Amino acid sequence: MVNILQLLVMLAALCACVGSHAQPSPAGEVVWVDSRAHVRVPLFAVWNPQATATVVLFSGGAGGYGKLDADGWPGSQNFLIRTGKLWAGYPFNVVMVGRPSDGIDLHDDMVRIGDLHAADNVAVFTAVKAKSPLPLWVVGTSMGTISAAAAAIRDTSGQIAGVVLTSSVTGYKKAGAVTRQDLSKIRVPTLVVHHARDGCRLCAPYDAKTIPAALKNAPVKAFHLVTEGGGESGDACEALHFHGYIGAEASVVDQIARWIQNPVQ
Repeated sequence: MVNILQLLVMLAALCACVGSHAQPSPAGEVVWVDSRAHVRVPLFAVWNPQATATVVLFSGGAGGYGKLDADGWPGSQNFLIRTGKLWAGYPFNVVMVGRPSDGIDLHDDMVRIGDLHAADNVAVFTAVKAKSPLPLWVVGTSMGTISAAAAAIRDTSGQIAGVVLTSSVTGYKKAGAVTRQDLSKIRVPTLVVHHARDGCRLCAPYDAKTIPAALKNAPVKAFHLVTEGGGESGDACEALHFHGYIGAEASVVDQIARWIQNPVQ
């Protein structure tokens, strides 16, 4: 029988073995894109030589990816940003969109569907496509879904290959809410993801379920309702609650990544 001391030695050896084979997180870089006159948009980008697609991530709230931590990765707790290393584990280029240098208020839904933000986004997509011509998918969460939907609606040059909307803003009082935009103009595969226990009053699950029906011209569309997760804390509209898929991050990113690689109804 293995005694306690032997067991501890075996566990220590196992941990050392695992640690010695652990793969470091890929390095990212901050890239500045000139968009409008005297305005630049920062991007945190990870370029994968084995990538088959590029995911452009639009965070919620007032946008951006926050400050870089000691490991060189953005420190924002937003769902799409804090899962950045998970995204980078798939065959994707990963691009996180920062806040434009002129400080337009991306917490305002009207700004997110407006011309200034649209100009910034076109510049970002153009720069990304110049770096990598792979299919470009826009992925938004919470307020970022307003940006992602609006960008796809305005896309007349075919820059965008697909859309993913997570924790969509659906509150009717928001003029830019996803459900109030002309989703019939989106003509690319679109995945809608929502948590069954999302308690944010602007992002009700039963409203999110109506989005696919409005995507009349999307060639492929799907709705994924997330039920797993736990350990929620803070405001129900913030990132560390079910609104941000707390406790289910790896599963949700995996579902999305697999769908991007193989969009099915």
